[in-house]
Amino acid sequence: MNVGFIGTGSMGSLLIEAFISSDALSPSEITISNRTIAKAEALADRYPGMNVAYSNAEAALNMDYIFLCIKPHEFKQVVQDIQSSVHSDSIVVSITSPVLLSHLERELNCKVAKIIPSITNMVRSGATLCMYGDSMTEQDKSDLEQLFSFISEPIRIEESYTRIVSDLSSCGPAFFAFLLQQFVDAAVEETGIPRDGALQVAINMLHGTGLLLTEGGMTLEQIQQRVAVPGGITAKALYMLRQETEGIFNHLIRTTHTKYKDDLVKVSNAFCGEEVNGQ
Repeated sequence: MNVGFIGTGSMGSLLIEAFISSDALSPSEITISNRTIAKAEALADRYPGMNVAYSNAEAALNMDYIFLCIKPHEFKQVVQDIQSSVHSDSIVVSITSPVLLSHLERELNCKVAKIIPSITNMVRSGATLCMYGDSMTEQDKSDLEQLFSFISEPIRIEESYTRIVSDLSSCGPAFFAFLLQQFVDAAVEETGIPRDGALQVAINMLHGTGLLLTEGGMTLEQIQQRVAVPGGITAKALYMLRQETEGIFNHLIRTTHTKYKDDLVKVSNAFCGEEVNGQ
């Protein structure tokens, strides 16, 4: 298999390293390019056999998959760069949510997909969100999902739900890491407990809670019911949380959707000058 990665920033390098560490791909199967070529060269130095391309067109040439791991405003130029390198059987994969499949299908004479990864893929966990263009066959979809199954659980979604499912899957680790940080910092501030010890307890708690929800087969409601004895400390604290956080996640979702729609309009204007009321 020959796989090209255009963009070796945070998510591009995460995918590359996850695929290699899981034995999904060997370094020799990977060709990378980056706007700052020194970053690509530094990554290749860590994985002997990995190939560095000195143009986007070269990174896409003769590749089975071409991953576009770039920012929304870079897409128009990169797509133009690779137009002459792809052919009808090439599969271009965007990992950027505001870039629609229709944007890519208009510009590229090849098959296109959109895959939204998560930082949890670093530890071969979490989901990858899979969306496909019209020319992708069922075999194409299965093959791509087989690749991602080395590092995640591939889940097919409708493109219209890209943003909300990305909130849950890809943004969620940052949101809940923030909440856990606030919990630990408050414990330190209120009681003077050493932060390292408090953090270790909290991390173990979060890991165990995840196991209860997966291997333990418990629901979110059941965990709360089992821990919160009526009239007890947890029940009182949960009541306070419900009062204080009412509507906070609705506001969070509205915030991410507003940003997504803004980015979608900019990308659509760049590709074809059209205003979009957004998915």
